[in-house]
Amino acid sequence: MEKDARIFVAGHRGLVGSAIFRKLQQSGFQNLITRTHAELDLTDTQAVADFFASEKPDYVFLAAAKVGGIAANNKYRAEFIYENLMIQNNVIHQSYKHDVKKLLFLGSTCIYPKEAEQPLKEDSLLTAPLEYTNEPYAIAKIAGIKLCESYNLQYGTDYIAAMPTNLYGPNDNFDLEKAHVLPALLRKIHIGHCWEEGDWDSIRNDLNSLPIEGVDGSASEETIVQKLNDFGLKKENDTVSVEIWGSGKPMREFLWVNDMAEACVFLMEKVSFSDILTNYDRNDKNEIRNTHFNIGTGKDCSIAELAKSIKDIVGFEGDFYFNTDKPDGTMRKVTDVDKINTMGWKATVSLEEGIENMYQWYTQTRDE
Repeated sequence: MEKDARIFVAGHRGLVGSAIFRKLQQSGFQNLITRTHAELDLTDTQAVADFFASEKPDYVFLAAAKVGGIAANNKYRAEFIYENLMIQNNVIHQSYKHDVKKLLFLGSTCIYPKEAEQPLKEDSLLTAPLEYTNEPYAIAKIAGIKLCESYNLQYGTDYIAAMPTNLYGPNDNFDLEKAHVLPALLRKIHIGHCWEEGDWDSIRNDLNSLPIEGVDGSASEETIVQKLNDFGLKKENDTVSVEIWGSGKPMREFLWVNDMAEACVFLMEKVSFSDILTNYDRNDKNEIRNTHFNIGTGKDCSIAELAKSIKDIVGFEGDFYFNTDKPDGTMRKVTDVDKINTMGWKATVSLEEGIENMYQWYTQTRDE
């Protein structure tokens, strides 16, 4: 990418898009194009067409998506498949119509079958049923991969699809109804630590920054305690306990979002679809499939181990309660990252270092 190229970062306010935006700025790219959802609804086909016609971006990072944790994915199934399909269909098609030089499409490793062999290889896509709770979201992201792949093969475009593992970092979603496991645990454990310390000022600051179902820091202590109880935070005999969904046994992989952003810029600058085809091992039918890239660390830990790491970093001295009436989801998810490692990129930030960085960011933003 040229330093003065017009680069559209779709979803620049989210966890993924904001990290890519920061990385591009740090790398000297100055002509960055952004739009908030209020300024441009990416599900609106005509609005997206008009935007591409007027702005004429040279490169596109498609990081905009409707995302959430197990509860949100299962509850809002229709929104997750419809909105994600519309966003990616509009942006990818208009990129083709307006001669975008290169596009990077971001998905997720939930595209792989629930019972896929571990670690997850790119070639395991579409080999068995998906995990039920996030099936609509996963199907939308699989469609995005195939859209990029199909446009490349038919029209000669240069669209790369990247599937990051579980991400965390600045600008993560800490809404306890919709958050993924790491930010949800970090927030609950932070509030639990403040509660055991009797630090109600910090609890109220936290709720003022992000109310829980409408309850902010101005509410009475009784109301706040009831809302914390609703989300699995309880205090008995001066001991605070934090509820964790499931058994704590599922294994998950986590990637610091700035590492992910470096991988995305690396793919845009160093890897083209023609490179992928050159290294592609075709089958007897000469079929081209699964040209996407996993992005991850290749290392995993249990949810219980994750909670223990956060507990140690926060300084929480309370207990954990594993609610086995809640779903575990897939029992193990760790990516095979040989493909992108072979191309020249590897993750560098450990989970412990990333959690420390994230907690420092989180507490600083609550104090502001």
